[in-house]
Amino acid sequence: MASQDWFDKDFYKVLGVAKDVSDADLKKTYRKLARQYHPDSTQGDPAAEAKFKEISEAYAVLSDKEQREEYDQIRAMGSGSARFQAPGPGGAGGFEDVFSRFGRGGSSQADFDDLFAMFGEQTGGRFGSGRFGQPTGGFRGFGGPQRGADVTARTTLDFQTAVKGETITLQGEDGKPFKVKIPAGVSDGQKIRLRGRGRPSPDGGESGDIVVSVTVRPHPVFTRDGLNLRVTVPVTFTEAALGATIEVPTLGGDPVKLRVAPGTPSGRVLRVKGRGVQSSKGTGDLLAEVQVAVPAHLDDRAREALERFHELEPKENPRADLMSKAKE
Repeated sequence: MASQDWFDKDFYKVLGVAKDVSDADLKKTYRKLARQYHPDSTQGDPAAEAKFKEISEAYAVLSDKEQREEYDQIRAMGSGSARFQAPGPGGAGGFEDVFSRFGRGGSSQADFDDLFAMFGEQTGGRFGSGRFGQPTGGFRGFGGPQRGADVTARTTLDFQTAVKGETITLQGEDGKPFKVKIPAGVSDGQKIRLRGRGRPSPDGGESGDIVVSVTVRPHPVFTRDGLNLRVTVPVTFTEAALGATIEVPTLGGDPVKLRVAPGTPSGRVLRVKGRGVQSSKGTGDLLAEVQVAVPAHLDDRAREALERFHELEPKENPRADLMSKAKE
């Protein structure tokens, strides 16, 4: 969109809002107008379609902090009727009207520097193919169509959906559903960007994106460790002491059998290859951490057996090493 358009168009008036409108009220007003004039609601009415494009253009500028500041600066400079236009008869008007704001006593270069400063040009930027505030330098509108605004969305996934991946349906700002492919292994807090699915450009440029922020619900059994899945597996004292073959759950699949070696201590991690997260980045493992479960209730026979075992067990202090290191 050319800067001449920014001089000529009152975007606040188009949306019917005050110049100090908050972001929340701006969005609320735009959504109301967008529903009212959307082509799907007006059945091909050319006037409504033109109005929809007009309000979309206005919102795309005012909803972007940088663009809104630049627009306000340009409109403020244009309040004295200065315009970028061809000189009139006798050479008056055009750029002369703009530069007259900076005084006529300085050099031509100084005038340009002042003009660039008013526009908030980025370091090294000049009239070129970029847009106002874009990393490429230059000014929005002078070198090409304006990109449509991004749209943000949020979704909460269960743990298994996040690990396995799935295509889900979300509701857009206009109330219409759209599908999002959740890649396998998406993590809590990750953002998924849908290119070109955001707001359309007001002047024929590329559309913005939809940026989906993902929240993953905790699982009652499994946790993520990169591409690995972790699970804590209780074993009895005798299983840990004498050794045993136990079953371990997997996420969304059948249990697997693991061999617990005799004398396995609490906290030892047993690995099941390839049963973790399977994603484009690779495949993780299932890490089963052994936890020795102490019986909460003993009958008389069990208590007597443990007392006999206590008399026969090796007279080793399991805390000896701990106490020695604590003195260092």
